[in-house]
Amino acid sequence: MFYIAEKNLNNCKKCGACDEIVACSSMRVGYVEECIGCGACFITCPNEAIIIKEKPREKEIKIKVNGESFSIPEKITVKKALEFIGYKIGKFPNEGDLFVPCEVGGCWSCAIIINGEIKPSCVTGVKEGMKIKTQLPKDYKPKRLIHGWMGHSVGGVGTPWWLKKGYGSIEVATFACGCNFRCPQCQNWTTTYCGKEVALTPREAALLMTHTRRMHGVNRMAISGGECTLNKPWLIQYIQELKKLNPDEKARFHIDTNASILTKDYIDELVEAGMTDIGPDLKGLKLETFMKITGLKDEKIAEKYYRTSWEAVKYLINNYKDKVFIGIGIPYNKDLISLEEIAKMGDEIYKLDPEVQVCVLDYRPEFRSKILRPSYYEMVKVWDILKSTGLKTVICQTEYGHIGPKEPSLSRFY
Repeated sequence: MFYIAEKNLNNCKKCGACDEIVACSSMRVGYVEECIGCGACFITCPNEAIIIKEKPREKEIKIKVNGESFSIPEKITVKKALEFIGYKIGKFPNEGDLFVPCEVGGCWSCAIIINGEIKPSCVTGVKEGMKIKTQLPKDYKPKRLIHGWMGHSVGGVGTPWWLKKGYGSIEVATFACGCNFRCPQCQNWTTTYCGKEVALTPREAALLMTHTRRMHGVNRMAISGGECTLNKPWLIQYIQELKKLNPDEKARFHIDTNASILTKDYIDELVEAGMTDIGPDLKGLKLETFMKITGLKDEKIAEKYYRTSWEAVKYLINNYKDKVFIGIGIPYNKDLISLEEIAKMGDEIYKLDPEVQVCVLDYRPEFRSKILRPSYYEMVKVWDILKSTGLKTVICQTEYGHIGPKEPSLSRFY
């Protein structure tokens, strides 16, 4: 199948996302003459104003892949061209010839050599006579899109609860573009679907983070997303570079992640590289809930991500709880997950470690979602339910700040 993207002007709110965020290979989103059907604009538009239409097969052009000549349809992505000639595209690392998790040009996991330049294959269009090499050079320094260097007053899921003051910076953070999830309530969607930043090497990003740390005078350096783990070589080298630039004992290297590709060997490599804190998210106990929250439609890959995230939490607790600070994130919104399922998640986490920090995130209307933000009272109820399972350290994000492990106050209701 071959596709083309068109704008539905009735739905378009002129928000500018397609011009400012999307890595469009044509003159502009909706310019069908040069559209390569990558789908990045369709994934990104918060108002669902992009329509993907099937198109007739285009005329054929000649390209070379690893020295071999192929005839492929024009006006398609390099990723699609490789798929057309028989390459298997994977959504999980090492399960396919090419790992393409984000499909918006953010993570650069699918980067290959295209006409002598290294580019992401998911948003790069094929051209007549193009020469492609799928094997990257041995000395290649991985790149990916990173932005939003800032001080943070409450931190993330993997930030210890006693530091969450809500004022002043307690850590500095940056955000990795690209994600393998399609959460309709994504709270960081302008990062998640961004394909227009300048790609940075681990060293370049580590220098910027170290500078940001010094500006804010803190010890904690966090990376989140999007999904920061998608490009494994990049993240491992980034943590290594950070540790070289920040050798003092007070330096903390914090990763927040959806944990969907966080295999045991990946965790081992992160710890060896220098990771000191981690915040894996568990987006439901049931696969049905997980798919609803993440927006994933393919049940097979959704189950793979779901099981990997739970296994990652188990492995971290069983092997690294005395070496790495672990904070587990779980979601709450009555339209996405029931209180009964929250209680069962609490029971499962309690079995792993009753002392581990559990941070409940109040999912609210963002991106394409029309849900209502949970009230403070609702979050107190969630806190009560999780504490009743025996968990010792439960914190809840609310519209009024975080509820800490001690009994929350209901005075604001009287």
